[in-house]
Amino acid sequence: MKAQGISEEKLELLKGVSGAFRPGVLTALMGVSGAGKTTLMDVLAGRKTGGYVEGTIKISGYPKKQETFARISGYCEQTDIHSPHVTVYESLVFSAWLRLPPEVNSETRMMFIEEVMELVELSSLRDALVGLPGVNGLSTEQRKRLTIAVELVANPSIIFMDEPTSGLDARAAAIVMRTVRNTVDTGRTVVCTIHQPSIDIFDAFDEEINGIPKIKDGYNPATWMLEVTSGAQEEAIGVNFTNIYKNSELYRRNKALVTELSNPAPGSKDLYFQTRYSQSLLTQCIACLWKQYWSYWRNPPYTAVRFLFTTFIALMFGTIFWDLGSKRTRRQDVFNSMGSMYAAVLFIGFQNAASVQPVVAVERTVFYRERAAGMYSALPYAFGQVVIELPYILVQTVIYGIIVYAMIGFEWTSHKFFWYLFFMYFTFLYFTFYGMMTVAVTPDHNIAGIISSAFFALWNLFSGFIIPRTRIPVWWRWYYWVCPISWSLYGLIASQYGDVQDKFGSGETVQH
Repeated sequence: MKAQGISEEKLELLKGVSGAFRPGVLTALMGVSGAGKTTLMDVLAGRKTGGYVEGTIKISGYPKKQETFARISGYCEQTDIHSPHVTVYESLVFSAWLRLPPEVNSETRMMFIEEVMELVELSSLRDALVGLPGVNGLSTEQRKRLTIAVELVANPSIIFMDEPTSGLDARAAAIVMRTVRNTVDTGRTVVCTIHQPSIDIFDAFDEEINGIPKIKDGYNPATWMLEVTSGAQEEAIGVNFTNIYKNSELYRRNKALVTELSNPAPGSKDLYFQTRYSQSLLTQCIACLWKQYWSYWRNPPYTAVRFLFTTFIALMFGTIFWDLGSKRTRRQDVFNSMGSMYAAVLFIGFQNAASVQPVVAVERTVFYRERAAGMYSALPYAFGQVVIELPYILVQTVIYGIIVYAMIGFEWTSHKFFWYLFFMYFTFLYFTFYGMMTVAVTPDHNIAGIISSAFFALWNLFSGFIIPRTRIPVWWRWYYWVCPISWSLYGLIASQYGDVQDKFGSGETVQH
């Protein structure tokens, strides 16, 4: 662009911003939509990844280090993102497990969780499932309180809240702000962005920038402030509120406060943690697996329906290919047996990949929030998702294998039955993991479904069943060797006919 003579322009979202937030004080960042409230808070919290940030942020007088700051701060996002198939109590246990220091024993941790639940008034909802927003589970106001509680159990010194009353009615907003007020009264520093609070909510805050004209009796202070500080109002009355504020006593007091708090207290030391995460890699893996266990156990639309679908497909294939496994007199008999294996790989494999994608997509948004909060790295999360699938797919394989093996009439020897289950098990596994992978590398599960379908078409074409390997053009034959379905079919066929030397009527043998 510069080479074409176009000058580069940068949009300044925040300019000349200074201030201080103190413990035990609830501070509101107010302004119209697009004023930069969330941007300012994201910069302070270290959540802003794009653009350039200049200036200095200090914590207790020491320069802010994001790795350390993430361990002592909490961030309540505007969208309340939680795993839908765990309870309120389990959500808090998971957060406290991974964010409290390892020196805190289990008994102390559980006592702290109970105190937080009482503080945010969630004790009565202890065993309630979180659910999906607008579908089932907790209400919007209850989810907001859970979001606050999930951060509180980490025992942070500083909490950021992005529009905690957004989308709530007056009663629900009052309940949430009572929760926030209770949190501040414990001595924490709380910073909120808020769009247009009611007068009751406005009165809950301790600090805000005062306006100039007098407010009318009975008028909402927040609404009045947003009205009188607009650009149009400034032009109408010929006032520049920025200059007025800079010449005010409030500005001088705030500057003095910023200067005072920018210097460390005598005898204090900068906070330092030896590790990035509170818990070890092993603990992170165990905790992630624990949460995935409950998420899968309480999700019968995914787990139970998968078993029912597998049973239906197994019975259907068993009746279609009835007793074909014992017939080896013609080439077509062996080809029919191969067809039963090929159909199973495609039907159940594709179904596994497609059904896991929306499940992973829901949990991925939760993963982004929890990783940003410093709970765990990507590896323990992937470990939990992969390992929890192993027993479910094993049950699925056994259900399909026993039904189909008996109805098709394959040879009942232990090693042949074992190898049949072995190849089926790993086939179902790689299809499921492929479905997970496509969600991980795409924006959402809808795009993941489109991309995976394209690869399924290629896998189907180069599986060696539709077009035998010897008839695939030489320049495309390499794809046969990298196609996972071709190896599944090769293993399944070898498990049943690898040791067979029977001759067809034409003199050909089964083995090739």
